[in-house]
Amino acid sequence: MSTIKLGTRGSKLALWQAYFIKETLEKGGLSVEIVIINTKGDQILDRSLSKIGSKGVFTEELEEKLRSGEIDIAQHSAKDLQSELADDLELIAFTEREKVNDVLVSYDKSLSLESGKPFVVGTSSTRRVAMLKHFYPHIKTVDMRGNLQTRMGKLESGVCDALLLAYAGVHRMGYEEHIAELISLDKFTPAVGQGSVAIECAVSLDAEKKAKIRELCNHAETEQQLLAERAYLRRLQGGCSIPVFGLTQTSENGELTMTGGIISLDGQEVLKERVSGTDAIEVGEILAEKILSLGGDRILKEIRAGLNN
Repeated sequence: MSTIKLGTRGSKLALWQAYFIKETLEKGGLSVEIVIINTKGDQILDRSLSKIGSKGVFTEELEEKLRSGEIDIAQHSAKDLQSELADDLELIAFTEREKVNDVLVSYDKSLSLESGKPFVVGTSSTRRVAMLKHFYPHIKTVDMRGNLQTRMGKLESGVCDALLLAYAGVHRMGYEEHIAELISLDKFTPAVGQGSVAIECAVSLDAEKKAKIRELCNHAETEQQLLAERAYLRRLQGGCSIPVFGLTQTSENGELTMTGGIISLDGQEVLKERVSGTDAIEVGEILAEKILSLGGDRILKEIRAGLNN
């Protein structure tokens, strides 16, 4: 089999993930070459994600290279993927999920969201901002774009007192010593796909290559969880800038339970429901319909209007 060309963004975290995939494939006997590609999300750092558009902001350039055949596969943080792919592209693997929690990261380990003490948190996530407004209204936020090292540098220079980040990225980059608090999943349900790496390819990629990559990289339990979450997100037409959230967990007998919802930009309204079942797509879609029927459709319209202003 010819060398697999693996496309990735160039940030340290993206490269960690790319080398993780590379090592996994090489252990299975494949030869892998990493190809670094700059994306719009990496280039435009002076505006929030909601202002530059959430569709494909971290994936568009990688997908163009998949179509042209310049790369065979692309790796993404699953939470950065848009909810719908073009017909000529597909996801063939999801790696085993890391711990899914958000974490408070600071050089001051005494900080806690639960303390009631006001301080400034840096985040570029509309979901995290809205949840802070709802659960911790004493906390102020500042928009924080850039890769993890850039954000840590801004934290150290005093732009904010703490950062809100996904545990997975903090762990992979070796910043665990700066975790001041692990945020409860009961309050901060994570973004859809958080904690897993997804592998994308063109539908036209050689079937033997696809099958081998999937065999080596795909984690079946995680895949079922993410199929449910992505079906939920797709039905809501949510993207990186829409504060929807969703997490699927698997019981010992294989049943899926997904908790998900939506929160208004001002944090005042939270809709949250739970659905269980054995068909991943069905679980996600039923949950989405529940949320929409409870007023989620109205909140989504308000969010989109708010983000466009």
